[in-house]
Amino acid sequence: MRRPLLTGIVALSTTLAVVPTGGGTMEPPIKIGVIEPLSGPVAASGNYVRMGAEIARDWINARGGVNGRPLRLLIEDDKSDPKEAASAAEKLIVRDGVPVLMGAWGSSMTLAAMPKLEEYGVPMVVETSSAAAITKRGNPWVFRISPTSEMEALGVEKYLDALGVRQADFMAVNTDWGRGAVLAFSGMLRRRGLGVGTVEYMDQAATDMSAQLTKIKSAGGDTLFLTTGVEQITLVLRQAQEQRVLVRVITTGGSSSPSQLVKQAGAAADGSYHIVFFMPWFPEAMPAPKLAQAFVAEWTKRGNPFEGLTEGFRGHDGILTIAEAIRVAGSPEPTAIRDSLWRVDVMGLNGPIRFEKDGPPGRESGQSRPSIFVVQIRDGKAALPAFVQK
Repeated sequence: MRRPLLTGIVALSTTLAVVPTGGGTMEPPIKIGVIEPLSGPVAASGNYVRMGAEIARDWINARGGVNGRPLRLLIEDDKSDPKEAASAAEKLIVRDGVPVLMGAWGSSMTLAAMPKLEEYGVPMVVETSSAAAITKRGNPWVFRISPTSEMEALGVEKYLDALGVRQADFMAVNTDWGRGAVLAFSGMLRRRGLGVGTVEYMDQAATDMSAQLTKIKSAGGDTLFLTTGVEQITLVLRQAQEQRVLVRVITTGGSSSPSQLVKQAGAAADGSYHIVFFMPWFPEAMPAPKLAQAFVAEWTKRGNPFEGLTEGFRGHDGILTIAEAIRVAGSPEPTAIRDSLWRVDVMGLNGPIRFEKDGPPGRESGQSRPSIFVVQIRDGKAALPAFVQK
């Protein structure tokens, strides 16, 4: 029986630079490349993922590393730009010699980096991106632990009657992520015989969404599905309140950070619903309660912002997945890691991580089936909706 790296509370968080072997020699670290948006429009999210990855690294190193060797993260900033993501992937692989990558938050950045994986034969664990094309395109070096937009839509479908959705409109960031979410959720609504109204897109760096909200207001829908980063969600909620756009708001993508919205949007966020993949407010309700409680405690101990936990868990689960694949492979060699990712079976903060084949035959990518949750901001704090409690 294989023994997963982390299955319960991890008490230590000491980073080890090297690990002594039985003969007293020092083993070199195993390098893992990490690509995240550490600057640019979604920098907060990228840095939260980095913080979670660093916790996983420290926990694993404190337990002796992987196969007697410590992990070392080499972190690159893709600046929320697809071209930068591709350049970062090439740098990490060619110059730094990493045998495996994690990245790259946004779907457009991940898609841009993917050709480098095939060119150089290096696997990547995708921790956040949700566009269907990532696993449908046919790249056997890609393994995604985040849900697709289609998975999210199916996760919400069972709550449509309780929510009272009859006709929905859409606002989304004009990226592969946003466009993919609109396709997935509008398709799900149509299958259910519900109305799909107007669809409005916005640039990733836009700060004035009044024109889009005016169209939403006149469309007459009862629900607005909103897909973008937390910074832009804050602006949309505030501007919707100012324009008296009285609709039910449901954010998609798991990047809404309800605690941050409470701080930044105030009363404008009250009543909104959010699809999330980690519930730091209710760690006891997560699939691995002790691990979730330990992660929240460690995150808090380090002084990281509580509102970052809904993104930070992704970094932890991505590095945990990679570490388990290296352990199973017995060697930090790219092809061996890729082959071992198909045999990973480990409990992460979101739930069990294991991969199924997705994509064209013979060129399948790996796709895990994550847990999906819905929370509501009520009276200034995150709460479980009544229909979820039941």
